[in-house]
Amino acid sequence: MKIAVCVKQVPAYSDGTMDPKTGVMLRSGLESILNVYDLPAIETALRIKEEVGGTVDIFTMGPPKASAVIKEAYAMGADEGYLLSDRSFSGADVLATSYTLMQGIKSTKDYDLILCGKQTTDGDTAQVSGAIAKWLNVPHVNWVNKIIDVQKDSITVSQRMEEEIVIVKVPYPCLLSVERSIFIPRMPSLKLKIAARKKEMKVLSLTHMEDENENNYGLAGSATKVEKIFPPTRTKQQEIIEKDSKEAARSILEVINKINK
Repeated sequence: MKIAVCVKQVPAYSDGTMDPKTGVMLRSGLESILNVYDLPAIETALRIKEEVGGTVDIFTMGPPKASAVIKEAYAMGADEGYLLSDRSFSGADVLATSYTLMQGIKSTKDYDLILCGKQTTDGDTAQVSGAIAKWLNVPHVNWVNKIIDVQKDSITVSQRMEEEIVIVKVPYPCLLSVERSIFIPRMPSLKLKIAARKKEMKVLSLTHMEDENENNYGLAGSATKVEKIFPPTRTKQQEIIEKDSKEAARSILEVINKINK
């Protein structure tokens, strides 16, 4: 089975600044990590591979330093990695990001299964996976919390809805967005870590895409435009109040009333 996993490199901390003109996060100088929601997706792919055989390929979009998340996936057991990196890809919203990932996937192999994490910690939209499936015109299932059965022509999964669990059988090719609770990600092995340092990955630029129109990527291809962006107001004023419940309630009310005046 040919499995593709889409992952993302995200800031390690929530603090950061934004470009006031474009609304794009300024990531320079920020420590970056592999999105924690993507780790269970990689683990899911590896477990399916161990059960039925096949390959696990990793796709990520970003600057050259984003290659670090592919190295981490290699250390877990992934087979190949593809870094989608081009100046024309920068500043992409959900629409342009999903389109770029779709183009990258289409330019490589015909995958049976595509896996994504539930969401990312920097954007939290949880929309990219469904958009990729729409671009590829393949069935997709979100909120997958369990893999029930893997067959030659389909996969059966458990989907966690708000008030019930739904069992879904999906034919290949398809896309699944998995919950963080589906599997505990394995620790990278020392042997694979060492091998990952020398293992190469493929860099895909605009010229590798079937659609080479740069207007369909990055800021130019984004449907959402930021009109104004500003940081939240912060205060350094802190006070610890030790009183009984009634007196504490009165003190809190006084503070609220002062703010509202």
